[in-house]
Amino acid sequence: MRHGASPERGAVADALHQAGLLLAFSVRTGGAAARVLGRRRLSLRELLEQAWFLASVTTAPALLVTVPLGVVIALNVGAMAGQLGAEGYGGAVVAFVIVAQAAPLICALMISGVGGAAMCADLGARTIREEVEALEVMGISAAERFVVPRVFAAVLVSTALACLVMAVGIGASLGFQVFVLGEAPGAFLASLSEFSRVRDFVAAEVKAAVFGALAALVSCFKGLTTRAGPSGVGDAVNEGVVLAFILVFVANTVLTEVFAVVIPAGGRSG
Repeated sequence: MRHGASPERGAVADALHQAGLLLAFSVRTGGAAARVLGRRRLSLRELLEQAWFLASVTTAPALLVTVPLGVVIALNVGAMAGQLGAEGYGGAVVAFVIVAQAAPLICALMISGVGGAAMCADLGARTIREEVEALEVMGISAAERFVVPRVFAAVLVSTALACLVMAVGIGASLGFQVFVLGEAPGAFLASLSEFSRVRDFVAAEVKAAVFGALAALVSCFKGLTTRAGPSGVGDAVNEGVVLAFILVFVANTVLTEVFAVVIPAGGRSG
């Protein structure tokens, strides 16, 4: 499972090489997931342990980011709406910013930067201790044993965390506009319900699932390809976090454009 960058490669060639290895790793993981599900060999204990760990380390930071974001959105929207005479459309902006964009991105950054770093360090430590190679020698697939449960756990936690982030972000924005800016809660909720759609929520959940899977795949890939002892683990964690961030933002751009074509813009919910 070990792969590394050759010192003779240039930066571009090395990036393409790493991208190819990651793509091959993702394909192998997909095959391993199909085998695990088909043969009913998924370790529920490992899945639940990884899901609980990810949830425990990402929930508090995600909420600490979401509350100020909701307040900032409410403050800026309230000030701009007051100048334009459109005080009742704060909920529409919140529906677009928090539900459609911010919630899945916040979850992705938490999974990549906090949970993904821990997953990469754990697998990297196992790799340099040759535990992974020992399992492979015994005929136990590292992808089935380590990667598949972590990817599934990341998807579950990311989608659940996205719902929590949406609720907290909308609540913080509503509370600030009502209790600080003195606006009517009915106007906020009316515009929120008018401009938020079930399809937007579904699109946000799909984004969160994709981002979680990408973050877990990158973290596991860098962890299982760690080299050069303990220092290599630190390098793998740093590279994994940066690579996961880049892939998340690229995937967000692609998915946003795809959803814009598949889900036409509209003001009615449903």
